[in-house]
Amino acid sequence: MIIALVNQKGGVGKTTLALHLAGAWAKRGRRVVLVDADPQGSALDWSALRADHGLERRFGVIGLARETLHRELPELAQDRDIVLIDAPPRVAPLMRSALLAADLALIPVQPSPFDGWASDEMLRLVADARDFRPSLRARFVLNRCGARTVIARDVAAALARSQPPALPVQVGQRVIFADAARQGRLVDEQAGGAKAWREVLALADAIEGMAP
Repeated sequence: MIIALVNQKGGVGKTTLALHLAGAWAKRGRRVVLVDADPQGSALDWSALRADHGLERRFGVIGLARETLHRELPELAQDRDIVLIDAPPRVAPLMRSALLAADLALIPVQPSPFDGWASDEMLRLVADARDFRPSLRARFVLNRCGARTVIARDVAAALARSQPPALPVQVGQRVIFADAARQGRLVDEQAGGAKAWREVLALADAIEGMAP
C-alpha cells in the first residue's frame, strides 16, 4: 500500500505522523520505506540524526522530491508492504505526483478554522487526481489536538460528517514528539512517551481497518 501524507498548509505535522506510522508498522514486522518528497528534507535529516546517534535503523528513508513519483514508486513498492510519502506543502506538481502514486491520501489538519479553509484546495487536488486514479481514497487526520478543547470537539464533529471523513482517532499536541525528533528518535523510545505512542498505534490500526 502507498500512503501519501498531504496538505497544502505547512506545519500540520505531516513529517511527524509519517515517521511515527513508519516506525509503528516496522515494529510490527512490516517492510516499510518512507519517501521524503519534500525539498526541505526533514525526514532525511531525522534519519541522518538517528544514524549519528547510533540508533537502530527501523525503516528506510529515501529522498525523492521529483515530479515523476507516480512513475517511480510502483516499482519501489513491489518488495515493500507499506510505502509512506511525506509530500511537500505548496509545491503542487510534487503533490499531484504523490497523489497519483498513492492508494490512500492522509490529510493531517489541526483543530483550527484556518486549516479547514486550506483543506478546500487540498480536496480539489485529490479530486483532480481521481480523474486519473479513481481508486484513490482519502481521509482527514485530526492532529496536534489540545486536550479537551471545545474547538477540537467541534472540528472533529465537522470532519466526521465531511467527505472524505476523518479517521476516528486524534493525535494530541505533545511536546514529546518534538523532543524525540531532535534526537532522531520516535516517542516509544522516549521516557514518558507511552501515551503518545498509543495514539500512533491507534492511528495505524484505524488506517489498516479502513473498509476498501
